[in-house]
Amino acid sequence: MSDVTNGAGEVVADGVRALPPREQWTAAARRRRDTYAVTPNAPLLKTEFGYYCWDDWKQQGMPDFPQWSPAAAEYFHYDEPGNIQLGGLGWCEPEYVPRFEVKVLEDRGDTEVEQDWAGRKVLYFKGRRNGFMPEYLDTPVSDLASWQAQAEWRLDPQDPRRYEGLEQRLAPVRAAAARGAMVTQGVAGSFMYLRSMLGPERLLFAFYDQPELIEAMMTRWLALADAVTAAHQKFVTFDEIFFAEDNCYNNGPLVAPAMISEMLHPYYKELLRRVKARQLDRQRHLYLQIDTDGACQPLIPFYMAELGMDAMSPFEVASGCDVVAIGREHPQLVMRGGIDKRALAQGPQAIDEMVERILPAMRARGGYIPCCDHGVPTEVSLENYRYYRQRCVELGE
Repeated sequence: MSDVTNGAGEVVADGVRALPPREQWTAAARRRRDTYAVTPNAPLLKTEFGYYCWDDWKQQGMPDFPQWSPAAAEYFHYDEPGNIQLGGLGWCEPEYVPRFEVKVLEDRGDTEVEQDWAGRKVLYFKGRRNGFMPEYLDTPVSDLASWQAQAEWRLDPQDPRRYEGLEQRLAPVRAAAARGAMVTQGVAGSFMYLRSMLGPERLLFAFYDQPELIEAMMTRWLALADAVTAAHQKFVTFDEIFFAEDNCYNNGPLVAPAMISEMLHPYYKELLRRVKARQLDRQRHLYLQIDTDGACQPLIPFYMAELGMDAMSPFEVASGCDVVAIGREHPQLVMRGGIDKRALAQGPQAIDEMVERILPAMRARGGYIPCCDHGVPTEVSLENYRYYRQRCVELGE
């Protein structure tokens, strides 16, 4: 990477060493950056969280186009995303290199047990892998010995396979940044990372019974996250770190804030410190977004105070999350989600009541991206969903 200034001593506004002028941003980049600036009355970014219903919608008459394709965006009135996401650090599971071999371990008649790519033993309906919640029977880690034998070596920060062709892979990211797009680095957050390897029940006991195991696993989490982000930061400046966390359930957090603060956040804080120190554009604000299902309300002020959290998602309504109320309580919090999947399934009247309560209020506030409070389920018909999308256009512009 060359110096941040050109021959005339001017900062190079290439989206990496400095932001380009606003007039060079795409319309979607302006919408996203205005959202993150919590700009009152700015148009709402049109996007979605994800889907569990895509195949069902094809049977209901939706054209056969890929998710997130330009054709799908036109069909559902989505904007271009206005950001570009970097991987290499997992999402719901760690970024293993190599992954575990996927293989069927046991035939149980109508069901079968498979070892998945993350090393878990999973009970599936025979021949089906999607459209239902599978049952996880076991996970690859139970103690320090199994951690070292099964997982630790697959998370080697120095494995050259992680960085093959990196400069070429990041060239489109640099090009998007030159048009104002936000660069988001995704990271499997601590709870998601640990849960994938230990399973939820074993993990919760491990905080008490095996603190040395948690320490070993989080030490490797930090080493890997630090190495991968450092490699990416040679070529780009991050606008956002996105921790996929999922440490809440329907009644609140699964781990007490005091334990999070003691056993997990030191690694978060150190990673964020190192990332900020490496930024090629030192003037750029680094947004921190945390994604957790369930009742997240108790953790919002905690994450803000402990980590400087700027953004959160997806605000599950069935767990008591009301984006309008939370938005009033935390006026500077960038919010994504909060659209009740159950209302989308009920039909136009329920959809109208929901969006007419949420969208005008949140548009006036700013800092809000409407989308489903998790992946859109199969119970939501194509007709209902397209009606909802049309209402988003009407109320969000």
